[in-house]
Amino acid sequence: MAKVIIVTEECIGCESCVEICPEVFAFDENEEKAYVILEEGGPEDLIQEAIDSCPVECIHWEEEG
Repeated sequence: MAKVIIVTEECIGCESCVEICPEVFAFDENEEKAYVILEEGGPEDLIQEAIDSCPVECIHWEEEG
């Protein structure tokens, strides 16, 4: 099973992923970066939409194992 990750160093804080899929992504107001709150088991279609909408392409699927 794949899990979703955000390369936070690359995140520009646009929050598009949080708007699309708030059950998987959240926003750290202090760091001004998005982060993953549910690595596995979220709605894959919305996660993929968030990945596709990220302007800096810092969200990825990571295969386990």
